[in-house]
Amino acid sequence: MTERLNWDDAPAFLAVARTGTLTFAAKSLGTGIATVSRRIARLESRLGVPLFVRHQSGYRLTDQGATLLPRAEALEQAMGAFRAQAATETEAIGHVRLATAENLANSIIIPGLAPLLARHPGLSIEILTDVSTINLHGRDADLALRMVRPERGNVSVRRVGTLGFGLYGSPEYMAARDTGPDAGRFDGDRFIGWSERQGGLPAAQWIERTLRGQMPVVTTTTLSAQLSSATAGLGLAILPHFLAREAGLREMPLELGLDQPIWLALHSDLSASLRIRIVADHLAEIVERNRERLAGVR
Repeated sequence: MTERLNWDDAPAFLAVARTGTLTFAAKSLGTGIATVSRRIARLESRLGVPLFVRHQSGYRLTDQGATLLPRAEALEQAMGAFRAQAATETEAIGHVRLATAENLANSIIIPGLAPLLARHPGLSIEILTDVSTINLHGRDADLALRMVRPERGNVSVRRVGTLGFGLYGSPEYMAARDTGPDAGRFDGDRFIGWSERQGGLPAAQWIERTLRGQMPVVTTTTLSAQLSSATAGLGLAILPHFLAREAGLREMPLELGLDQPIWLALHSDLSASLRIRIVADHLAEIVERNRERLAGVR
């Protein structure tokens, strides 16, 4: 009865039909002669018809076997298509839009993307660094890696790391500071601040409290400008440890309490998408590999 057929027997039938012998059929299938013989006998028994005539020179198809050969070949093609489709289900294909901070993109994320794109050549990634205008809920991006946790919208969020901050200055600036016994902690220090538009940032608020109404020597609107200002010796700036240390800046020995969690967020409707899941998991792996660097662990 056809419902009792073992579909693993069909490749044995095709191999014997094509090679004419059990020996060559077994070699083509990578199995033993006895196994091939057993599968042919089982298939003939369950179909109720002889498929081959056995000769000293080998195996020849019977009329019934010749009639069934195109059906077996169609089955082989269908199974090949089935395997090919299954393979595509494990490969990420399509376009993914990632919103993140420029400093994370340039120093952490982009250098870690090569293995992902090599494994999934059908994948493309768009990196959006103007995060102030990105709205996951409005589908401006598929994923976001940022320091501010989304509090509204249909968004799935997980914490993947910590970004550590410190107060830094250039070696020349730090060497010229007045550290005498009568000097206050920041007497005579110059600070690099944020513009009014970024006044809600924890770093901006810390500097505002410390200056007590005095003006920063320089204000900027980007972290890269903060880093450049500190490197130029203009004053002290609150910077991520990994950026400041790699720029050769020196840290003030105090705990700011400004470390921020790194959140990986995606729209909940996209959580079942293979390409989104694969990119999200790879981003989490990148952050984990750089965990100590990001946190500022020495």
